[in-house]
Amino acid sequence: MSVAFTFPGQGSQAVGMGKDLAEAFPEARAVFAEVDEALGQKLSTIMFEGPEETLTLTANAQPALMAVSIAVMRVLEARGLSLKDQVSYVAGHSLGEYSALCAAGTFTLADTARLLRIRGNAMQSAVPVGEGAMAAIIGLEQADVEAICAEASAGGSCQIANDNGGGQLVISGSKPAVEVAARLATEKGAKRALMLTVSAPFHSALMAPAADAMREALAAVEAKAPVVPVIANVRAAPVSDPQEIVRLLVEQVTGQVRWRETVEWFGRNDVTTLYEVGSGKVLTGLARRIDKSVTGIAINTPADIDSALAALIG
Repeated sequence: MSVAFTFPGQGSQAVGMGKDLAEAFPEARAVFAEVDEALGQKLSTIMFEGPEETLTLTANAQPALMAVSIAVMRVLEARGLSLKDQVSYVAGHSLGEYSALCAAGTFTLADTARLLRIRGNAMQSAVPVGEGAMAAIIGLEQADVEAICAEASAGGSCQIANDNGGGQLVISGSKPAVEVAARLATEKGAKRALMLTVSAPFHSALMAPAADAMREALAAVEAKAPVVPVIANVRAAPVSDPQEIVRLLVEQVTGQVRWRETVEWFGRNDVTTLYEVGSGKVLTGLARRIDKSVTGIAINTPADIDSALAALIG
């Protein structure tokens, strides 16, 4: 029986996130100050006070979500948690994989903040606004959605971006192709096919320029072996070799976030509890839908931290 820590991705941001942590814990304040300094910007002010449209910008949301996750980690560690001793694996959803790697010591906090700023800007600029799209397809099997994407790709790029589990698949690509795929999904019996309000077609082949940018950015920072294995998004299996981790992070930009398979992997490998470290409770909800044998618990408030420490180290 073991524990894994998971780290949320884009969509989990909210104005005010991290503020209660900063008010309660000097370790959290130190994390937010270090991220502000690394980026040369008072990102913490945007996190705590908004406006929401500024926080939601990809280049802000990505490092901001990471900052809250690492703030929680630093508070836990200052109060006796050892990731190496008490946690078996880490994993993160899309940008959350960077948070997981920072928590496990692969990247420094400052490097992680800068990498996510580069990643956010590169993903935003890879495709002109309005040319890409994403859609959530609810209630179809993966094979059916793959066939729909293949059919729709006659009109442009279209592929599965996220397999979030619980019958929810997200597709991504050129706007005309994604719109066709959403219509086909409805015709083939999907419960819902919902176009998403996103700024770019994340995790699609159209993100190739962003993958190139991340290859260059990652080559310029030191990557150490994580203290516990990370379950990589594009592989849904554990990785510990730094060079392999970096290669898979580049692949992740255009590749699929295999979250359902990640949670299923945990279930098969005696992980009984997934602690979601950071803002929101999205991953906790997904875990519940994917594998009933795995318990999801969110840690994002001072009270959550107290509860987690009591359970993890007594």
